[in-house]
Amino acid sequence: MKKAGGHRNFGYGKQMEWAGKQALRDQYGNGHYGTVTGHTERWRRFVTWCRDERGICDARAVDSDVVQDYGQSLRDKVDAGMSPAYAQNLLSSVNVVLEAMRDDRQIRVAPVEFVGQRSRIRTEQPAGLDQKVVRQCADQLRQNGHERVAATVEVARALGLRLKEASLLNARVALGQVKRHGAVNITAGTKGGRGNRVDRWVPVSGAAIGCLVRAARAQGSGRNLIPSHLTWKQWYSHIHHVWASVRDEFGLKKIHDLRAAYACERYKQLTGSVAPVMASRQLADRNTDRAARQTIAQELGHARIEAIASYIGGAR
Repeated sequence: MKKAGGHRNFGYGKQMEWAGKQALRDQYGNGHYGTVTGHTERWRRFVTWCRDERGICDARAVDSDVVQDYGQSLRDKVDAGMSPAYAQNLLSSVNVVLEAMRDDRQIRVAPVEFVGQRSRIRTEQPAGLDQKVVRQCADQLRQNGHERVAATVEVARALGLRLKEASLLNARVALGQVKRHGAVNITAGTKGGRGNRVDRWVPVSGAAIGCLVRAARAQGSGRNLIPSHLTWKQWYSHIHHVWASVRDEFGLKKIHDLRAAYACERYKQLTGSVAPVMASRQLADRNTDRAARQTIAQELGHARIEAIASYIGGAR
């Protein structure tokens, strides 16, 4: 039974998984064993993700950004082969449990919009298309004393990396690869450990080289941009907090949007036409479009070309 909203997990208990189950029992009462059991099993996956990826062990710390990030992680799993229906159920259970615990629907997300299709087609232009704006935001972060965060953000935009990939990139090694090959091989922090099995070379332009130089300076003697005294979970939480404090001032959104901005930029470089999401239709011919999508999929670390629609828009 709920005790008080101000207590850990809204008063349902000290353990987040247990608290969710108790909230469900309060919500459904007796006679709904199967429903409670199903939601509890799916809630357990969310609790594990919160602990491992965000360092969260109290449901009071779960906000809309956290749930949306979880939805993004499920979308990636759908792209890798997870059933869309199962992914929807996982996200739906998070909605149900949080509503039961919070007694409101303030942070509810629509499962179908996140994972309803194998490849969500982007219809909104990504923020961060102008690298000069990203650089200005990074400069502001540096002025605020967050040099490593600034470098991570710049590298993510310049190379189209996921946050973990940008954080774990060894900028000194990357600069050596650029000198020898004109590209960087992304191996650390990749989804499913693909970097250990598959080469993923990302071409580096003049502007990107500058980002890597600044990243190497921020990295110092370390092996990557994560400070030695922080774990990945602590760094993840820190960088999101710092990013949220400045992004609105520069018209930017989630860090993951910078990856979509990179994809749109690469599409124009490869085809000579703006990405479909920019023109609301496909301007490049079919063969050119498909070849560009294959290249971008490889550079972003996706096994399926269909996943690229979530970055640059659909082919039509």
